[in-house]
Amino acid sequence: MFGFKKKNITENEQEVTETLNPEVEEVSINETDSETKDTSIETETSVTNDASLDSETEEVATEEVKKTGFFAKLKQGLTKTRDNIKNRIDVAFDESRQIDDEFYEDLEEALVMADVGIDATEGIIERLKEKVKERHIFDARECKKLLLDSIKEQMSLEKDAYDFENTQSVVLVIGVNGVGKTTTVGKLAHNLKDNGRKVMIVAADTFRAAATEQLEEWAKRADVDIISAQEGADPSGVVFDAVQSAKKKNIDTLICDTAGRLHNKKNLMEELKKMNRIIDREFPDAKRENFIVLDGTTGQNALIQAREFANVADLTGIIITKLDGTAKGGIVVAIQSELKIPVKYIGVGEGIEDLQKFDANAFVDALFE
Repeated sequence: MFGFKKKNITENEQEVTETLNPEVEEVSINETDSETKDTSIETETSVTNDASLDSETEEVATEEVKKTGFFAKLKQGLTKTRDNIKNRIDVAFDESRQIDDEFYEDLEEALVMADVGIDATEGIIERLKEKVKERHIFDARECKKLLLDSIKEQMSLEKDAYDFENTQSVVLVIGVNGVGKTTTVGKLAHNLKDNGRKVMIVAADTFRAAATEQLEEWAKRADVDIISAQEGADPSGVVFDAVQSAKKKNIDTLICDTAGRLHNKKNLMEELKKMNRIIDREFPDAKRENFIVLDGTTGQNALIQAREFANVADLTGIIITKLDGTAKGGIVVAIQSELKIPVKYIGVGEGIEDLQKFDANAFVDALFE
């Protein structure tokens, strides 16, 4: 069974979730001679084709503008990280440098200062040494290209990374309070709706004051359905009702916002497991995704959070938020390297368009160049 580890649903949970939560809010054309008609049809076809081509060209151009704009925001957002390591990187890859132990030490220091982390940095340096030896490289500048290509390859996504967008799916979004989890749910819903998906979001964070109201506002902005309940309601009951509604309405993607803190960490983890068992039981054919949201400004703390959730959850993707001004952008590399969990989305601003799919090439270029 996909999802959180451990036991099957208990009889008490069965009784609770089988009852729907009562708190849930749920021109005519003038005739002409045959020759004129043929000419008219031919002309109309030509005009239609031209219009279609123009429309396609415009869509491609618009998409390119979006990508360019997002890359500019990403590059701007990582300025502090880049400035933090620029001098060290420049020194390490100076054309007069020899590729020796001192060179690798300087490079290691630069990566650690970018919050790439000790373990991830050691792995990156070891792979670089192997490639330098295999290819008999002596030019430090050529070595830099090898380094960046190696990190890009390491962080590249599999072809099926976003398959959940093309089939009926349930996305459980988890993470501690304050990382931008609820905002991320709203932005993800907008992205999917914008791509033609029928989306519903679930306000299952019933313990945080104003969490439901915040998500309801995001639902309006994204123009998607939402299932919510009164503050303090059973989160798993809300999820159960949402699953039933999603099946009836033939929803493409159900996105569940979850609590970031209950009475203690154990209660939080147990509640997440319970939600997951309900989804598995009630929606077994849906493709599952468990995304953890991490705050990019917290550096190594984000890695610690990811590690703790990974101990009890089958995480399928990471969403890094608040990359628009952090000096610790290298943590993205560290998390992916240590946990072997793909980074699937990154956020670089407050706007509804500011959550985008992760592009390893664009990220590494923005981080180091």
